Amino acid sequence: MFENGSVQHIYAVHELTTYLRELLDSDPLLGDVWVTGEISNVSRPASGHVYFTLKDATGQIRGVFFQRRSRPDAATAREIEQGHAVVVHGRVSIYEQRGELQMIVDFVKPEGAGLLQMEFERLKEQLAAEGLFDETRKRALPRFPRRIGVVTSASGAVFHDICHVLERRWPLAEVVLAPAPVQGADAVAGVIGGVDQLNRRGDIDVIIVARGGGSIEELAAFNAEPVARAIFASATPIISAVGHETDVTIADFVADRRAPTPSAAAEIVAPDRLDVSVRLGVAAGIMDSIVRRHMDAAREHVRGCARRIEQRGPAIDRERQRLDDLARRAQAAVEHRTREAAQGVGGCVWRLRALDPFATLERGYAIVQRGAAVVSSVAGAKPGDPLRVRVRDGSFGAHVDGGAGSVQRRRLKRRVPEAQAPLFMMPEERA
Repeated sequence: MFENGSVQHIYAVHELTTYLRELLDSDPLLGDVWVTGEISNVSRPASGHVYFTLKDATGQIRGVFFQRRSRPDAATAREIEQGHAVVVHGRVSIYEQRGELQMIVDFVKPEGAGLLQMEFERLKEQLAAEGLFDETRKRALPRFPRRIGVVTSASGAVFHDICHVLERRWPLAEVVLAPAPVQGADAVAGVIGGVDQLNRRGDIDVIIVARGGGSIEELAAFNAEPVARAIFASATPIISAVGHETDVTIADFVADRRAPTPSAAAEIVAPDRLDVSVRLGVAAGIMDSIVRRHMDAAREHVRGCARRIEQRGPAIDRERQRLDDLARRAQAAVEHRTREAAQGVGGCVWRLRALDPFATLERGYAIVQRGAAVVSSVAGAKPGDPLRVRVRDGSFGAHVDGGAGSVQRRRLKRRVPEAQAPLFMMPEERA
């Protein structure tokens, strides 16, 4: 307690146990550790948790397996039985209330299973408990994708196989490759980067994550938790096509759809153009039949409406006949009135011709004018007065020579006949 004459800090028990717990929890090695041993001192209280001791020939450690309602732990819990040799996974911590070192176990498998296989089973149970495998969250694939993203190696045969199948089945789609290593130390980061790169484009309809077959060690990248979470977080539907048909990875469970092989993924992601063509032909025939049937029904409906209108409408033919009779009668009346008018005009013409003073000239008479006045008496002319004498075929000038009653005629210049003169022109106009 004393050092250099001074008293050191005195800790409470809970402070010390809390410090030890935080120290253990911060150690990455103790936070993710596999331990093999034999099960003993198993206790199963009503809470459903399982308490036990894990021991070997020279040491032991307390263990606890917490039953969670959110995950199917029954299969793991059954492995915790007295005397079983097992391999457990979990983290080392301290139970502060008792100051006991313990291991909080989340996965138990019988001893003898491979480490990679046990890690696969552990991660599978963990992710299933978190809901990453739920069928309700998986999305449907687009029926007619325009752009298909592929995350795989650029140098392998997988991408060539996918392109060959797509070219045969659905050449309308564009294939976009996000090259990534699918094996080795950089595979996890490469696959995650490829998925993220295709999602950032925003124009990819579906993504295929693919690689060929291999051992569990070669497929380790697709059993990694970061890859599983990247597939789960993808905004674009993903098809997992890893390995052969018998190979199963964590990526298969998380993806929206699993394909047994990369070529099968290409067949799943796109329709067959021949099948689509046949379906379109059948659909076109059905649509044509439906349209024709509707048109025939509509045409018959219109005809029925026309018949009903004709039946309920007035007798148009009778009215048409009456209209024709009225038209004939009107035409006959107009023709009759026209003939009467023509006869009346003709009579007036003959009467006017009878009264025409120039008609007398045709019988040998003449008209004598002094200026514009007609000389009808000898008193109307004086000696020396110039006169104009109009006869049938023209007129000539004359003058009075002597007293009253004695007129000397003198032939003057003959005028042009006035055969074209109007019939009813006044004497003044004719002069």
